[in-house]
Amino acid sequence: MGESTDEGAQSRIERLRAWFAGSLGESLQAIEAHRLREILPALPGTFAVQCGWLGRRDLLESSPTAVHLLVDPEPAANGPQWVAGRAEALPLDGKSVQVMVLPHTLDVSEAPHQLLREAHRVLVPDGSIVIFGFNSASLWRLACLARPRAHRPPWCGDWIGIRRLRDWLSLLDYELTHGAMLYYRPPFGRQGWMDRLFFMERMGDRWWPLGGAVYVLVARKRVAGVTPIRPGLRRARMRAVSQPAGARYG
Repeated sequence: MGESTDEGAQSRIERLRAWFAGSLGESLQAIEAHRLREILPALPGTFAVQCGWLGRRDLLESSPTAVHLLVDPEPAANGPQWVAGRAEALPLDGKSVQVMVLPHTLDVSEAPHQLLREAHRVLVPDGSIVIFGFNSASLWRLACLARPRAHRPPWCGDWIGIRRLRDWLSLLDYELTHGAMLYYRPPFGRQGWMDRLFFMERMGDRWWPLGGAVYVLVARKRVAGVTPIRPGLRRARMRAVSQPAGARYG
């Protein structure tokens, strides 16, 4: 990665950090932190890592793991214990991490494939990765296309579509275990408008389930050499075992 590329990525990160410090960004990260309080307690282990930070919240606070670590070139004011490093070249041993959280880290990365490979390298077999990303098919994206906002946060990042991300995870032999959309309100900057439109959070999953501003995906690193058996195939094998010798199958 060249120096100019690094500078471009850092510029996007700084602009997004300023955006997350504003009212809309704070509101969005509150929703994300709430969802993590539902996800992380079900992902036990001893070592959890957050790669990168944008907002002011400690996103690992609800993790039951004994060790919480933030990897980023800069420390976060309210984050977990900090180690200087980049998500694309993690300063961690292979197969040492049980839980990894990527809070929009892919959205600002210049090398998202390399980032996912690094996450795969350091996760233990059956370890979990939790990914937050801006939804490229959301109502927010329509607002970006309708107005000249391409260089303003949060539109300045490289939003990765869910289908593309699922393909990448599948190639790395991850198994998706959870997925959801978050934040169905339009991107209004005024707190009063956001409070009035909170009812849209309750309606979004039912009426426009793919229109949330953000997605969260949870995937588990499969154990090497183990091929999952599809439910239908498993039932067929069980029926075959239960058939008497010489029975005909139709």
